Amino acid sequence: MVIENYPISTSTPTDMSPSAPTISATHLDVGHGVHSVVRDISLQVHAGELVVLIGTNGSGKSTLLKTMAGMLPPLHGEIAVLERRPGSAPRRVAYLPQHPVSSHTLPLRARDIVAMGRYAHLGLFRRATGTDRSIVREAMKRTGAVEFENQPLRELSGGQQQRTHLAQVLARQAEVLLLDEPTAGLDLSGKRAVADVIASERARGVTVVLATHDLHDAESATAVMLLAQRVVAYGPPAQALSDANVRECFGFTQPH
Repeated sequence: MVIENYPISTSTPTDMSPSAPTISATHLDVGHGVHSVVRDISLQVHAGELVVLIGTNGSGKSTLLKTMAGMLPPLHGEIAVLERRPGSAPRRVAYLPQHPVSSHTLPLRARDIVAMGRYAHLGLFRRATGTDRSIVREAMKRTGAVEFENQPLRELSGGQQQRTHLAQVLARQAEVLLLDEPTAGLDLSGKRAVADVIASERARGVTVVLATHDLHDAESATAVMLLAQRVVAYGPPAQALSDANVRECFGFTQPH
């Protein structure tokens, strides 16, 4: 039996309790269909915090992010995002998948892709305003995508496409960012740009959950969750990333 329990609130963005977690989960099982990938996840994440999910491919990182984004139903337990059912606040939550899907057969430019980040605010019939266009351009500046804004997406390198899709997420101006391998395909400068973006978003109170296989991405995290088709460890980086936990997760000990 699939059990979907959501603590749902009727509160609006303006009356949400300042102390309420932006993301909460209790004894949560995530997976596909009836197949559980990770069981018994419990966590609370508050505004401005960064939680880093670390594990190898197939460890459950993407599955947990998709559940937070409302793309997969929970198999058991409770989960709430902004005190609501995941997926029910599209203007306030932005999700960057590991492999963003964009049609390469259409003549879409980089800035067209980024402009899609405003669709949740515009709806089906409203046209983009000058404010929307300014938000899109600023997002592209922050990720370095403005340099190739007029180039077709299909002509961009993998790193340039990643910068473009990250800018699309920023254009949403969300309160929660769910980022799956955002530094994949990026060079050192691109990785620094992502780190700067995350820091600035957290400074304005945005909650960030980031999935990665790179231990260095956890250096500035509030909490780290090590996954290996189960929760190996969850807590502050110094505690979660112990040699024993890393060895259990990856099969090696982190260098000192």
